[in-house]
Amino acid sequence: MNYIVLAIPVFLVLIGVELLAVRLSRRNDYRLADSVNDLSCGILDQLLEVFLKTALFSGYVFVYDRFRVASMPASSVLPWLACFVGVDFFYYWFHRMSHEVNAFWAAHVVHHQSEDFNLAVALRQGAFQSAISWVFYLPLAWLGFPPAMFLVLTSVNTLYQFWIHTRLIGRLGTLEWVLNTPSNHRVHHGRNPKYIDRNHGGTLIVWDRLFGTYQAEEEEPVYGITKPLASWNPLWANLHYWVELLGLARRSPRLADKWRVFVKPPGWRPPELGGVETAPDVDAATYRKWESGAPPVYAFYAFLQFVLVLGAGAYVLFRQDSLPRGTLVVGSLLIVWSLVVVGGLLEGRRWAFPVEVARLATLAAFGIGGL
Repeated sequence: MNYIVLAIPVFLVLIGVELLAVRLSRRNDYRLADSVNDLSCGILDQLLEVFLKTALFSGYVFVYDRFRVASMPASSVLPWLACFVGVDFFYYWFHRMSHEVNAFWAAHVVHHQSEDFNLAVALRQGAFQSAISWVFYLPLAWLGFPPAMFLVLTSVNTLYQFWIHTRLIGRLGTLEWVLNTPSNHRVHHGRNPKYIDRNHGGTLIVWDRLFGTYQAEEEEPVYGITKPLASWNPLWANLHYWVELLGLARRSPRLADKWRVFVKPPGWRPPELGGVETAPDVDAATYRKWESGAPPVYAFYAFLQFVLVLGAGAYVLFRQDSLPRGTLVVGSLLIVWSLVVVGGLLEGRRWAFPVEVARLATLAAFGIGGL
């Protein structure tokens, strides 16, 4: 059972509530194109998981069945508490490594690309991230925590992190010492040099305090990555850093450096290519978020199409266990195509209009109206 998919309607309602709240308070926490791109990335992530989940979860089951050293009873409260702490501990290390190893960062960077910070950003996830994260949890299988228990508590860990993506909630007193809160997580999304690679915890913030990666929120962060994505294309959002790494590896003169590109931290360069790049300082007073400047009619049409594609994506995700495999594959590809076109329209790209005509013709050929 995919608890994240089941929670999607609740996520969308809460995003609507937050959007209403920020509008009433005359804040500017949401931008249409950015939020559409956030949700588009989330759809891509969930669609890929449809095809990967069995293979990835089977790795945990395999270790549990063949190599576990104990059997934790699911009928007792203590194993549940221990597994909860274990999931959060290993999430911390997965998350930290996703910021400190280039190949892992390439899968995780998607979550940090938005220059806004709101509940929609919580759904902006890298499509390739789950292909890496499962390895970090295998010690729990070896220790004997049942797969069903693990699945529930990893879902709890993920669901908890939804509410901390908001600017509407300030500091929460003594809770800041124990829990990952909106204030603690705002720091994590900051591109200010002192905020980068800080506060990696999922539910608990104690791991950051123990392992030296904690930073309290001082001035409000400037959100995003040091080199803005400057695109509303969700496919490019998942691929751009891989392209950058491959280009860097190709230009690196030594074979060893070609490999180091993928295992060194973000910003590492061979000496011949300039050496390590440090994060530039950023001034919130003068910083300007990227805008594409697409014509309003493009944005309006793109939003309408996105709403329809969002419905199609929800249909595929909720019916994934009953739809024929071929229908899942074709439907997912059409949804990805649609999301790419929506991004192109929001950017005002010249290629977007003819590709949209081709998309509509393809949907008509498949007998799918209205998308």
